[in-house]
Amino acid sequence: MIYIAIGVVSLTIGVFIGRFLLQRLFQEWETNARSKADLIIKQAEVEAERLKEQKLQESKQKYLQQREALKEEVNKKRKELQEEKRLLNEERQKYEKLEKKLKEREQAVGKQQELNRKEKEEIERAREQVKIQFEIASKRLEEAEKYRKEQIEKLENIANLRAEEAREQLIEAVKDEARAKASAYIKQIMDDAKLTATKEAKKIIITTIQRTAAEQAIENCVSVFNIESDDIKGKIIGREGRNIRTLEAATGCEIVVDDTPEAILISAFDPVRREIARMALHRLVIDGRIHPSRIEEIVAKTRKNIEDEIIEIGERTVIELGIHGLHPELIRLVGRMRFRSSYGQNLLQHSREVANLCATMAAELGLNAKLAKRAGLLHDIGKVPEEESELPHALLGMKWAEKYGEHPDVCNAIGAHHDEIEMTSLIAPIVQACDAISGSRPGARREMIESYVQRLKDLENICMGFEGVNKCYAMQAGRDLRIMVDAESVSDSRANDLSFEIAQKIEKEMQYPGQIKITVIREKRAVSYAK
Repeated sequence: MIYIAIGVVSLTIGVFIGRFLLQRLFQEWETNARSKADLIIKQAEVEAERLKEQKLQESKQKYLQQREALKEEVNKKRKELQEEKRLLNEERQKYEKLEKKLKEREQAVGKQQELNRKEKEEIERAREQVKIQFEIASKRLEEAEKYRKEQIEKLENIANLRAEEAREQLIEAVKDEARAKASAYIKQIMDDAKLTATKEAKKIIITTIQRTAAEQAIENCVSVFNIESDDIKGKIIGREGRNIRTLEAATGCEIVVDDTPEAILISAFDPVRREIARMALHRLVIDGRIHPSRIEEIVAKTRKNIEDEIIEIGERTVIELGIHGLHPELIRLVGRMRFRSSYGQNLLQHSREVANLCATMAAELGLNAKLAKRAGLLHDIGKVPEEESELPHALLGMKWAEKYGEHPDVCNAIGAHHDEIEMTSLIAPIVQACDAISGSRPGARREMIESYVQRLKDLENICMGFEGVNKCYAMQAGRDLRIMVDAESVSDSRANDLSFEIAQKIEKEMQYPGQIKITVIREKRAVSYAK
């Protein structure tokens, strides 16, 4: 029993010792396995990072290659588009010239057809009136003949007169009646002629002008009155300056008579007043009678004539442009533009040009050409106020257009053509673009030749200051710069950056009307000789 107990105890101790050793062995194995796993994970992370860097480098290199290829393709397409655009512009210019000539011919033919139609209608009306009068006269003649026979019979029965004597008395009676009716008819014709004489005279004069008029430039308002001799200056000044004071009070202008030979300066902020003073001086000098009462009379007549002329100019302008339903006050403002200039460019001529440009551009874009032409004509009416206003001319013109019932798109185009308000219609940017075209084209506005030449030189000097530029040419009155660069030192991508940098520098350092196109030309030439 003792041995059995010892054996059981020994077996129990052995089991505990074995379990303990086995646990130690498992712990060591688990520790080694974890160490190996951590090492494998670290190696895998390092390898993954290396592969990641490698793939990134490959992707970056591939991206740069594709980017360069895309840049070359874009530059090639850009050059092709520029060339196509140039050819398209040339074709469009040819088409516009042909279209302009065709429109002028159509207008001339249309006017002639309208005149012929009116004359034909007048002839038909006159023919109908003559026919009616002839029928009336025939009936009256029959009645008179019948009445004459009755009178003859009565006279023969009552007075026992001979037919010849009765005939003579009847003739005398008919003559007296005819004279009375003829006098009344002549008086009616004279009254009608007095009422329609002015209208018919104007009609005849306008018809004559339309048949013989040729194209001519509209003059700008001037403030200098030229005289043939300086002796007239004394008459204009008058005794103790009474004549010139009366003239200044009547016209609201300052009349400056100085030592300038054969010239008198007329100074006033209102161009209409200045024109009234110029025309009044012209009439006074021709008449020769220069004294205060005569001056006031001539100025009053001239003011009435100039107002009538302003309205007539406005009406003629809207008729020639084919604009209908314009408010009479807006027509008067259009006429006042004839006596206003902006930077040496006549305002009415500028507005007419903008109107035609807007109509053409709107037709090309599929928009309402008549509405665009209306907005183009009225876009600068804010420049001719009778009284000084604090509002910019664009907002003042929009206010007037709204007041006289113009279309909202027209009002917005007038107010937004200088970006004072937001554009809410497609006509507004068309008016803005056409205004810039008319005002900035070469020769439209006055510019001193010295400043013009100096501006072109400054443009070329700015371009030549950049590295890699070989030559620079200012073309189309300085609105197109052609820059030749060295193909070895300037790449295609650098050429794009160079055109942008030159444009930025020109915007910062120079003042110019409109916009300037900068074209950088990079040309690679390979030359060899066969001997």
